[in-house]
Amino acid sequence: MTIRAVIFDMDGLMLDTEKLLARYWMQAAHEAGFPMTLEHVLGIRSLAAVYAKPKLQGIFGEGFDYESIRARRRALTAAHLAEHGIEKKPGLDALLAYLKQTGRRIAVATATDRERTEQYLSQVGVLGYFDAFVCGDMVTRGKPDPEIYLTAADAVGMPPGDCMALEDSPNGILSAHAAGCRAVMVPDLSAPDETLTPYLYACVPTLADVITLLEKEDTAHAQAQ
Repeated sequence: MTIRAVIFDMDGLMLDTEKLLARYWMQAAHEAGFPMTLEHVLGIRSLAAVYAKPKLQGIFGEGFDYESIRARRRALTAAHLAEHGIEKKPGLDALLAYLKQTGRRIAVATATDRERTEQYLSQVGVLGYFDAFVCGDMVTRGKPDPEIYLTAADAVGMPPGDCMALEDSPNGILSAHAAGCRAVMVPDLSAPDETLTPYLYACVPTLADVITLLEKEDTAHAQAQ
């Protein structure tokens, strides 16, 4: 077994919530008088607030009140989830079960805070699968800095090179790659472009396809012995 741990992003990767973040970022910004578009939202996916705030203020000006607009976005998202629930991404249950069956360690590395991370994963019935959680409020430097993935690898007792990182966003891929993990993209709102390709270990359509990827890795490793 060459990959002994798998580290998951959450929003847009395990949970179909990224579309909600996009929708309500734009609504909250528009309510405050700023013409935020989907392109702007895609640019801050998985981006820590310390990076997202100056990025957005660089686009819209110093008058863009990041904290209040983000708080409004969170309130809108929470109201939506309370009414409609949270959708899991296809293949999540099968992949988590496979990882447990094959004895791999499993961690979460998400920009979302610990309280909401546990709430969301508990709500969809998968919280118990994870051996470790590293959340946005547990690190000093969020994605695309590698700290969150370095911390997650350490939390499961594995060197980063033995960890596969699953991400749906460019900022997450950059973070995982910089940490030395094998960065696999499962696209959600956008596919990787040519600038991201050098940082990818692989790109697969769904979480279920990660099982095939791991099986191929195990077979190749066994044949090389």
